[in-house]
Amino acid sequence: MAPEPGDAATFSGPPRSLRWPIMYDVSRMAGFYAAHGIWSVSGGDTLIPLLGHADAAGGQGMNRLMADDIADAAKAGQEALEAGRPDWVRAVFVADAYLNLDGRRVDALVVDAVEYLPARRSMKMAVPYRPQSTPQGFAVYRPKFIEVTDVVEPDYAGLADAFFAGVDSHEQAAAVWNAHLLDESV
Repeated sequence: MAPEPGDAATFSGPPRSLRWPIMYDVSRMAGFYAAHGIWSVSGGDTLIPLLGHADAAGGQGMNRLMADDIADAAKAGQEALEAGRPDWVRAVFVADAYLNLDGRRVDALVVDAVEYLPARRSMKMAVPYRPQSTPQGFAVYRPKFIEVTDVVEPDYAGLADAFFAGVDSHEQAAAVWNAHLLDESV
């Protein structure tokens, strides 16, 4: 009998065939919440940091992290993501930030995604965007992988496909994303 995904025997190292479906799930979830974040900032609003989570029974939830200072909310969200909860199998934290790319400051949503079970793995991406307040108006640039941890030989193409499937699964947000996509990297 072949091991089931999630069986500890499937996570002992290469080949990666049975462990990847779970990383694809967290990447898809990251895409969904990244799209939700893009939808939130598309009209010029500041993103209130958000934390999405999923449990083993398939239940999902999202919390907006409110605080008097947005930096405090972002710190609380990052801490909650790191700590996780016993019933969470994966979670995604999205916050608005700035990236330094080629010596210039670029607005971006930073998307941290963690898979807690059966073994902890994580990925971090950035979705650069041009704010509505600029003379050219709102735009979304190509997402960038920042890091993938505790995964042997990450399948970046597969993770990207799963990420964009997650974007597309959020119909209202995907419409905004696709209408403002500049297929270029910053």
